Amino acid sequence: MDLQQQVLRTDVAGMPLEWIGYQDAVRLISLDQVSYSLGRTLYRIHGGINAISGVQSVVDVNAIIASYGHHPHTHLFSDSYTPPLSNKALFRRDQSLCLYCGEQFPNALLSRDHVKPLSQGGLDTWANVVTACKRCNNHKAGRTPEQAGIELLAIPFKPTHAEYVYLQGRKILADQMEFLLAHFPRNSLLRKRVEQGKALLA
Repeated sequence: MDLQQQVLRTDVAGMPLEWIGYQDAVRLISLDQVSYSLGRTLYRIHGGINAISGVQSVVDVNAIIASYGHHPHTHLFSDSYTPPLSNKALFRRDQSLCLYCGEQFPNALLSRDHVKPLSQGGLDTWANVVTACKRCNNHKAGRTPEQAGIELLAIPFKPTHAEYVYLQGRKILADQMEFLLAHFPRNSLLRKRVEQGKALLA
């Protein structure tokens, strides 16, 4: 049993909210805060033994759990919501590819590049940053791709909240991935990348 495997928590309507560990999932289940569960059983947690019946309590934790209550951050689901920008999520969005040379690198060799440089009035936003290897980033320096004579291989974009939940996941199981994909916009660039990646693995 891999105790590091994350559980996908959603609201009752099925909107993905966040990744939680098995301890938080067991707490929600034991407090009767879970409306329903989906996906495979990830954990079977054994609790105490009932003094009267002598039966040991058992809690099964599924890959996806829907919890009761209104989410305190309903703004997460509006079109105007912007997820926090981090290198980890950015590199995951761009599949660890340098969007200038097209090669894949380990994260330690990647960097955040501003398509329109900060020195030229560019912003540190999802729509203006791409993953770049350090060599390409150094070559581009404080120039736009056009000024540097290099081509941008994909258009940067701001992920939705559901896409951001995907980007935050560590080891996403197939049933969790299918659930998240169902909440990606129909024209999502990230959906296309994920599905292309799945096709390559098939």
